[in-house]
Amino acid sequence: METPFCHIIVYTPLTHADAVRTALADAGAGSIGNYTNCSFSSKGTGRFKGDAKSSPHIGAAETLEEVEEERIEVVVKQEDLQNVLQAVTEVHPYEEPAIHVLPMADYKDYL
Repeated sequence: METPFCHIIVYTPLTHADAVRTALADAGAGSIGNYTNCSFSSKGTGRFKGDAKSSPHIGAAETLEEVEEERIEVVVKQEDLQNVLQAVTEVHPYEEPAIHVLPMADYKDYL
């Protein structure tokens, strides 16, 4: 059973979480039935180390960094996916944002 939806997960520093959530919703993500702006967030610690050619938003190249981040999850129609990803990358501060796009099965297909 195929569904026209994807699940997007975005990791962003806490300072940019509201901007990322707004960009997601404004581009069409987070609509479930009669509801809009639906998302789930959890906070955690992100770790990264850029190479010599990197230009990190936080920290310095070739240095292991730890950043308090928010994991934001939303659903999006496949037809809106390109616009949603474009909107997120425009407001996301990272040079290489961590964004996961997962195909999604509709639970209603199994009831």
